[in-house]
Amino acid sequence: MIEVWAPRADSVRLHRPGHADAGMSRHPSRPGVWTSDITFEAGDEYGFVLGDSLAARPDPRSRRQPRGVHDLSAHVDPAAFAWTDDDWTGRPLAGGIVYEMHVGTFTPEGTLDAAADRLEHLAQLGVTHVELLPVNAVNGVWNWGYDGVLWFAVHEPYGGPDGYRRFVDAAHAAGIAVVQDVVYNHLGPSGNYLPEFGPYLREKSRTSWGESIDLDEPEVRAVILDNARMWFEEYHVDALRLDAVHALADHGPVHILRELAESADALSAHLQRPLTLIAESDLNDPTLILPREAGGYGLTAQWSDDWHHAVHVLLTGETAGYYEDFADPEALGKVWTRGFFHDGTFSSFRGRAHGAPVPEEVPAWRLVTFAQDHDQIGNRAIGDRLSQSLSPGRLAVAAVLTLTAPGTPMLFMGEEWGASTPWQFFTSHPEPELGEATARGRIGEFARMGWDESQVPDPQDPETFRRSVLAWEEARQGEHARLLELYRALARLRRERPELTDPALASLGAADVVWDDPSHRAVRLGRGPVEVLVNLTDREVVFDRVGTVLLATADAAPVGGTLTLPSESAAVVETARAGS
Repeated sequence: MIEVWAPRADSVRLHRPGHADAGMSRHPSRPGVWTSDITFEAGDEYGFVLGDSLAARPDPRSRRQPRGVHDLSAHVDPAAFAWTDDDWTGRPLAGGIVYEMHVGTFTPEGTLDAAADRLEHLAQLGVTHVELLPVNAVNGVWNWGYDGVLWFAVHEPYGGPDGYRRFVDAAHAAGIAVVQDVVYNHLGPSGNYLPEFGPYLREKSRTSWGESIDLDEPEVRAVILDNARMWFEEYHVDALRLDAVHALADHGPVHILRELAESADALSAHLQRPLTLIAESDLNDPTLILPREAGGYGLTAQWSDDWHHAVHVLLTGETAGYYEDFADPEALGKVWTRGFFHDGTFSSFRGRAHGAPVPEEVPAWRLVTFAQDHDQIGNRAIGDRLSQSLSPGRLAVAAVLTLTAPGTPMLFMGEEWGASTPWQFFTSHPEPELGEATARGRIGEFARMGWDESQVPDPQDPETFRRSVLAWEEARQGEHARLLELYRALARLRRERPELTDPALASLGAADVVWDDPSHRAVRLGRGPVEVLVNLTDREVVFDRVGTVLLATADAAPVGGTLTLPSESAAVVETARAGS
């Protein structure tokens, strides 16, 4: 039997190539649901004809779109795949290292199978969780993924549903958990037929990317909950990264995020492996990760953009826009010890007080922290990475800060070797008018910031996409290879030193920060008996109370309990005991 929720249609016909359209019946007890007892074989194509329309629309819950989001759906049997991960028991996020990946630009081939061939690289790097940017069906060949319109279908150029299953199976064989980025706050601009079926979108309510999802409609909430279950059950995914949850306008008595957390916890008990929910939010609101019994939503973790901003300003000296507040000399220390910089303080960028404090009892690993990610690179005018402006020494310091911080570290693909390739904003909308509007909007946005039109890459130009593909040969060359080895060494140190991952030692408020230079560019960051020493001044800095050097980015050996760090370098050390 097949069914579809289409309350806006006064009739629905099931369309199948080679068959006469078959009328569907109203469900006897579920308003707006239409059903048919016709059964499908794997690969059978179909669509729904609504009312007196002549065109068949894809299934809103389609598992596969062989010819794109405007064409017919294809039936997929999830039980047909031969999984080999029966022994996989999952991975908790605590103590982990996340690696953010865009399938289309991670390899020259841009497929899930090609990405699977690179999993050994991630395992050697020390990655425990690989996070895929959205892979649901989107119009065009290449896209960041946030223009998706069919939440249940895997983008066909990446390999479709079976390609995705092969990737997850291979990741589990390599000991790596899979995090899938999902977008429940809006739908893309092309191929979005869901409003023809029912009230998926809330009228007169918009996010930054389009009309908002109508979470007051129970069937729409059910679609979101069912989609999350699909990733966990049908694709064996271990975690979901929930995009821009601040754009979820929910007026119900139980927030959709709490419902998602409750559903994931119940399913985790059934599947007997950890299932993780990670929120992206710009609210700086710990409610997301507080326990439900304490009035929170009970999500596993959330991103901390504040940590990124503080480190970015420290490394680059940029202070424009939302970076302005993070020029505060205390910014790094505050995000290191308290998670958020804005925790009720005034945000000059927003023109108001922002955020709330994270309770000290919250383990720091519940905040995902990073020096680079897809947004903070791709939403710059030219998509430039830190590697395109920082010296090798400063890139090494960025590595040390990222992989020793109290939070759960996340890397963006290619960061580990200082990739020279940019990661730019790219689209491939087939509709000329949509492509032109996207390009004009991008150029106009940065023109207001002083960028010349000729400097801003055209997102519709295929070269913008091609420039963003990683050049893997770099990882074996010169400074790139040396940086890669540093990332590997730091990941090993995280595994070997419990101070760097132990929740008891990494609770917010437990670390300490001491500035060793009046310019606030030389700093010692405490992690119990382990300290991180950073020198971003233009001269040597002498640190005292240094015992054993566990790792250093430049030649440095302690003498008489002191360590002299060259400019633009960092070290991880054991603190010397009193009297030693």
